[in-house]
Amino acid sequence: MIKINLRDEVKEFEKGVKLMDVAKSISDGFARSVICASVDGELKSLNDTVDKDAKVEFYRFDDEIGKEVFRHSSSHLMAQAIKILFPEAKLAIGPAIENGFYYDIDLDYRIVMEDLEKIEAEMKKIVKENHEVESFVLPRDEAIKLMKEKGEDYKVELIEDLPEEATLSFYKQGEFVDLCRGPHIPSTKMIKAFKLTSIAGAYWRGDENNKMLQRIYGTSFEKKKDLDAYLHMMEEAKKRDHRKLGKELGLFFIPDEGPGMPLFMPKGVAMKNALMQYWRELHREAGYVEIETPIILNRKLWETSGHWFHYKENMYTVKIDEEDFAIKPMNCPGGMIYFNSDIRSYRDLPMRVAEVGRVHRHELSGALHGLMRVRAFTQDDSHIFMLPEQIRDEIKGVASLIDVIYKTFGFEYHVELSTRPEDSMGTDEEWEAAEEGLRNALEDLGLDYKLNEGDGAFYGPKIDFHLKDCIGRTWQCGTIQLDMQLPQRFDSNYIGPDGEKHRPVMIHRVAFGSIERFFGILIEHYAGKFPVWLAPVQVKILPISDKFNDYAEKIRKELFDMGVRVEMDSRSEKIGFKIREAQLEKVPYMIVIGEKEESSNMISVRSRDDGELGQMELDKFKADIKQKIDSRENVDFSKLD
Repeated sequence: MIKINLRDEVKEFEKGVKLMDVAKSISDGFARSVICASVDGELKSLNDTVDKDAKVEFYRFDDEIGKEVFRHSSSHLMAQAIKILFPEAKLAIGPAIENGFYYDIDLDYRIVMEDLEKIEAEMKKIVKENHEVESFVLPRDEAIKLMKEKGEDYKVELIEDLPEEATLSFYKQGEFVDLCRGPHIPSTKMIKAFKLTSIAGAYWRGDENNKMLQRIYGTSFEKKKDLDAYLHMMEEAKKRDHRKLGKELGLFFIPDEGPGMPLFMPKGVAMKNALMQYWRELHREAGYVEIETPIILNRKLWETSGHWFHYKENMYTVKIDEEDFAIKPMNCPGGMIYFNSDIRSYRDLPMRVAEVGRVHRHELSGALHGLMRVRAFTQDDSHIFMLPEQIRDEIKGVASLIDVIYKTFGFEYHVELSTRPEDSMGTDEEWEAAEEGLRNALEDLGLDYKLNEGDGAFYGPKIDFHLKDCIGRTWQCGTIQLDMQLPQRFDSNYIGPDGEKHRPVMIHRVAFGSIERFFGILIEHYAGKFPVWLAPVQVKILPISDKFNDYAEKIRKELFDMGVRVEMDSRSEKIGFKIREAQLEKVPYMIVIGEKEESSNMISVRSRDDGELGQMELDKFKADIKQKIDSRENVDFSKLD
C-alpha cells in the first residue's frame, strides 16, 4: 500500500493506482471536473499511475494549469483532424497560449477560413469517438525512427537536437501519435466546446531563414456557454480595436518611418494631457516630486545598474565621442543619479520621486501591435527611497493610489506577487526580506493575491496589478517592485540619526505602466466614447446655417475660455449630416444653434449618451459640464453600446 497526501487528507491505495482513481475516491463528480494532477510537484495525466508515497494535487479548468493542459490537448485534437483531412501535412509545434492554442503545419495546400469549418467537423467526430489519451516513452533512436516512418520531419529535427541519452514521451489518441512532454486530458470526449479562429504564417522556430509554415489558431472551453461568451467578447474587441478607432478619431498612428514609435495627433495629445494632468494632481497630493532625467546615458551607468549585462539585447546603443552610450530602456538609473546628487538625511525619507520618462526598447517587428507593444513609450515611473521600517506603509500607499486611479476608469483588478527569478542579483537573505515586505503589505491591505514563483525582476520581487476592462479582458499595468540591489550598486546612502551612512530601500512603481499602452486600453475600454473629462473634443457646436456662425462662435469662445475642449463645425452642410459626423466622432455633447436659439439667447444640447436634452441657458450647461470635468465623472457603461 502507498499513502497519497491530498490537500485535506491522507488516503491509502494499492501501488500503481491511476490518478483518475484517486480523484474518483474523492467523488465521481470531482473526478469528472479535473483535468490533470501533480505528483510531488510534477505534472501528470490522470491516466498516469502512482507507485510510491506522494503528495497529489488536482487541477480543474478554472486553474491556469488546468486551462493550459486542456488547451494543449485541444491542439492535439486539431492536429489529429488535420492529419485525417490532409495526410500529407507535416506537424511542427502546437502549444497552448493565452486564451487558446495553435498548431504550426507544413502543407503545400493553402488553408483558408472555409477549411476551418471542415477541421472543426472532423474534431467533433474525434470527440464523439472518445479516444483514451495514452502516453508511452521511447529512447532517442527509436523516437527518431518512429517519426521518420510517419514523415514528421520537424519532429525528427526536434528530437535530434536532444542528447543521445534522452528518453522521449509520446501521446496517442486513436491512430494519432504525437511527440509531446504532456500531460494531457484522459480522453478526447472532454473537449466539447471549441472554435478555430484564424490562420497566420509563422517561420519554423521563429527564424526568417527557415520555411514559412501555416499557423492555425483556436480556443476551447469546458462549457459551450463559456465559449460563446468568449467569442462574443472577441467580436466586441474587434469593434473596439484601438488601432482602428485611433485612426478614425484622429488620435494617433504608427508612421512607416518609425515602426513601433507612435505619432500622437492633436486630439490624441489633448487626451493624453488630460490623463497626465489627473496623474500629476494625484501624485502632488500624495507627496511626490517630479524630475526629468536624460534619455541617453553612458555605458558605465548601465553597467552599474546591471542592464548592460542583463538587458542589452533590448537596448539601443550609440557611440558618442568614441564612448558607448545607450538610449534608456528604463528610468530607474536616472532616478539613482538624482538621489546621489546630494547628501540625504533619514529625515528626508521617504523620498517619493516621480518621472514621466520616455524610454526605448528594441522589440522584434513581429511583436509590435499598435500602442500595446511599441518600441518608444512613456512610463509613469516613481522611485521611492525609504527606511526599512517604512516599507509596509509605502507599499500600502502605492497600492491605495493605484486603486484610486483604476476605480476612476471603472476597472476591476486582481493582484499577483512575483518572486525571485533564476537570473537575479543579490543574496538569499536580501530576497527573502524583500519578498516578505511585499507579502506583509498585501496582507495588511487584505488584498488576495496570486503567487508567481520565479517571475520577479532580476533586481527584486514585484506586485503586479491586472485590471479587467468592461468586456472582461485583463491587462497587466500597475507594478510595485521592491529593490535592495540598485541602492547597493550605486552606493546610495543616507545619514542616519547616529550620524553614520545607511543604505536606503527602494521601490520602483508604475500606475499606468506604459502611458501609450494604457491609452490604447482606454480606447478599447470605452470603445472611443470617453468620459467628458478625458474626451479629446468635449463639445461640438453645430450651427444649422452660415448666418448663425457669429452666435455659434460666441458660444465656442465662452466655452474655450473656461478650458473646455470645443470645436465648431461651420461647414455649409445640413444639420443632420453634422450631427451624424459628431456622433461618429463620439463627442460627448453637441450644441445645435439656429434661429430659435439665437433669438432666445439659449442653446439646444444633444448628449452622446442620453440623446436630446432640449434647450437650456448657456450658464447652466457651463456649470453642468464643469462639474463633470472637475469631478472626473465616469461614463455609464450600459449606455456605450
